[in-house]
Order: sequence, then structure tokens, then C-alpha cells
Amino acid sequence: MERRKFLGAISLAGIAGALRPGALLAGAGSGTDGSRNVSVPVHALEGAPGSRNPSKEALPGRPGKDREYWWQLLHKIATPVVSNLAAGTLVKNMPVEKSPTFDKRSIHVTYLEAVGRTFAGIAPWLALPDDGSREGAARKKMRENALEGLRRCFAPGSPDALNFKTDYQPIVDAAYLAQSFLRAPKALWEPLDETTRTNIIEAFRSLRNRKPFNSNWLLFGSLTEAFLLQAGMEPDEERLMKGIVKMKEWYKGDGWYGDGPNLAFDYYNSFVIHPMLTDTLAVLAARRPALQKDYEEALKRMQRYALEQERMISPEGTFPPIGRSITYRTAAFQALSQVALMELLPEGISPAQVRSALTLVKKNMYSAPGTFTKDGWLMLGFVGHDPQVADYYTSTGSLYMATLSFLPLGLPASNAFWADPPAEWTAKKAWAGKNFPKDYHVDY
Repeated sequence: MERRKFLGAISLAGIAGALRPGALLAGAGSGTDGSRNVSVPVHALEGAPGSRNPSKEALPGRPGKDREYWWQLLHKIATPVVSNLAAGTLVKNMPVEKSPTFDKRSIHVTYLEAVGRTFAGIAPWLALPDDGSREGAARKKMRENALEGLRRCFAPGSPDALNFKTDYQPIVDAAYLAQSFLRAPKALWEPLDETTRTNIIEAFRSLRNRKPFNSNWLLFGSLTEAFLLQAGMEPDEERLMKGIVKMKEWYKGDGWYGDGPNLAFDYYNSFVIHPMLTDTLAVLAARRPALQKDYEEALKRMQRYALEQERMISPEGTFPPIGRSITYRTAAFQALSQVALMELLPEGISPAQVRSALTLVKKNMYSAPGTFTKDGWLMLGFVGHDPQVADYYTSTGSLYMATLSFLPLGLPASNAFWADPPAEWTAKKAWAGKNFPKDYHVDY
């Protein structure tokens, strides 16, 4: 039953749209195709600079208003990538800021990072059916631009052609792009023409001449091969299964996997491990019944980790800046967001309390001056602009992992996640002296 709910969540048919960068936040304007863009004035986005301090709100948000804030913010983040990709101007227009300690890898990988990560985050939203709302119009436009962008960036000779043939970094972001196709097959994969689908498959298969590192990277290989299997291709069996086998070996207990043999106290269990392991096993369990128990085990562990994530959100809507890659910002909550999308939140955690907590986190984080350039591109930093916290592998494209916390936008507006009244989350209850659930270690 759980697996069926998950597969339903990642395969919703839908459409989506993108406007020119900043259109939603800078007033009405015309798109590059001459069409009129949907627009919302900047003061309409709650938590924007100049509005009230979101940390001072007793209990932020209202049904409907929170969703409006989320989709407008996701649209603001994703539009520069998606609209420029559709126009063939991503390489031309995307500013590239590198970490002060950036290593010798080709900077060209930053464009693939931007595409793969953005698409993985917007996919569930794009999978929703069309409607006549402002959100629906923006979503439809973004879907159209996403499909056009995929055609362009996989066309030989395109100025935005993505690099898969050199460096190791494409192993990572091919997996995020593959994950977007698993999350929204009817919106992002099936509508593509046969030539583009063939080019994507060949690009993914070309990665087999490079082995993922012995860490969370193994799951990038597994997820990409799982997608190829889903697409009707013969997978590289060793690459497909190695991430699954090693993660079972590296499980440390209580919802935490090691990133390799050792435990790393950072957010890679959310950035990569739980979502990609669960998504890979969902594909495999549908074809190989013997792996159903592995899927159910991985899901229970992700639910446990999601419970812990919810408890890490402070009453003020902040979370610990621990470990590496903190420039990925709210991607730290991908695991919690995915469990919410699957409608499988752990007992004792309501959808509304997750929505309320994450809404305040987003307001605190994305309203900080220096988060975006004047043209709407993300800048290096955790809260605001701070290149010094960027790691040696981080550049502008890396930052679009932030979209991965917006997965619940794949739930319709009528879902309890969006429709229920605001609710206090665990830490807010605890620090107000109110009753809250006790917490115990689990053995699975």
C-alpha cells in the first residue's frame, strides 16, 4: 500500500510554466515569446524584505496563503534557469560565482548542476493537472519552457548543450535529472520527442565509463540506472545495485546512514541518501518483488529521519548550519518534504505543522538580502550572500538544490498539507511548555 501511494505521488500527470526571470516579483511584462506573463507585485510575497519580521510571528501562515507563497518563491528561484534554458541562453546569461576554494574541475559542469537540480525540485509541481488559476498559468508556462529547454540542451551543437562526457560531476546531476523524470514522467518525459529521449538515454549511458566514488555517490549511479530500467533499457546491474547494497551495509541506526563507512553529521541523508535510495527501490520493487521488503525498510528509515528533521526546526523557524554544502539552503529538508509529498508522515506529525514550520524557515532564509542577484539568480551563502561558506565544489549551479524542499507543491491545493489551518510544530510546542510527543530510538 505504501509503495502504491509513493508511485502515485511521483507519477501525477501535470503541466507547468515559467516566466522571464523576476516576472512574478517585478510586475507584469512580456515573455520572450511575446506572451503576457502572470505577475505578482513584490509586496505580495510574504516575508519579502521590508515586510514584517517572519521570526516574530506567533504562528505564521494561513491555508491558501502559504501555498501562494511557496509556489511564487519556487517560481522565482527556478525561472532564471528554466526560461534561459528554453531560450538557449543559459550559458550566456547565468552568472557563475565560484567558491574561493573551488578546485580544478571544469566550470562547465555548473550548467548541468543548475538544470538537474532545478528540474528535480520543480517536477512534482509540474506534474499537477492544468487549471485556470494564476498558479496554473505559471505552472503551465514553466512546463512548456522545461520541455523546450530539454530539447535544446540535448541537441548537438546547441549553445546550452550539457556536458556528460568529461569530469565526474555529471554522474551527480544526471541522477537529479533522472529523478525529475521519475517524479513527473507524464509532464517531463513522455511529451519529449523521440530524438530528445534517445539523446538523454545515450548521455546517461555514457557515464558508465566513470565509477561513482565510494560514498553517497553510489546512489547517483543506482538512481540513473533505475531510470534507464524504467525507460525500457537494460541497466548496468552492478551499478544499479551497488548503491543499495552499500547503503544497507552503512546504515548506522535510528534513521541515519553513513556517507561511506563513517557517519557524517551533515544533511547528505536528506540531500541524497534517503530520497534517492527510496526512489530507486520503488522502481525496482515494482519489477522485482523480492526487493519489496528492502523498499519498505528504506521507507520506514526515511520516515524516522523525517521525524527527526521536523524536530530540528526551532520555534523561530531556523535550523542548525551543520556539515558541508549548507549553501544548498532548504534542500536540507528534502527528506521531510518527500515524505510529506508521499502522504506518509510519521504518526504524531500533521501535514499542517510541517507546512507551517517549513514556511517560516523559507521566509527567514529567502527574505535575507543578498540571497538573489538583481536578475534573480541564487548567490553563494547560507542566509544571504556569504561565499566563504561555499565548499570547493560549489558554484552557482550547485545552489539550485534548494528547490528540493518544495516537493509538497506536488500535492493539490485541496490536500490537508495546504488546506488545514496552521499548526505548531514540535519544537514550538516544546519551548512554549505545551504537550508534545516523546521521542525514542528505533531499532529498524
